Amino acid sequence: MELELVRTYFPSGTNGRILAQRRLVCFSIELTWKDNRTGVSCIPEGRYALAKRGSRKFGAHLRGMDVPERSDILIHPANDALQELKGCIAPVSSLSGAGPGLRSRCALQALISLADEAFRRKEPVCLTIKSDPYEFG
Repeated sequence: MELELVRTYFPSGTNGRILAQRRLVCFSIELTWKDNRTGVSCIPEGRYALAKRGSRKFGAHLRGMDVPERSDILIHPANDALQELKGCIAPVSSLSGAGPGLRSRCALQALISLADEAFRRKEPVCLTIKSDPYEFG
């Protein structure tokens, strides 16, 4: 299954749309681009395999594999990129500004359900991250 994260970059955060087959699954929030620096930057644009993961802190979530010069890049719940993220991606149900969003756990559950269908079929799940081609800035 191919997912696509289409980003728009702002000085205070990075917002995105996560699509499956060109249909909106949810929105996303991330830190701003700061040259891929660990803990303070969103990850580089590119294509990443995803794996399912679980933890006490986040419950079921996804992990981005083989991110250049980074490790433990997760897709996990968060509603404020600056307060709760250290380079990871947070799905949200709606955006409330450049960096914050709402109802992250609901959005993550929708994304996990979609990925689980592919995992059950033994299909790889990949996320391609790119800039919004209509962004002017």
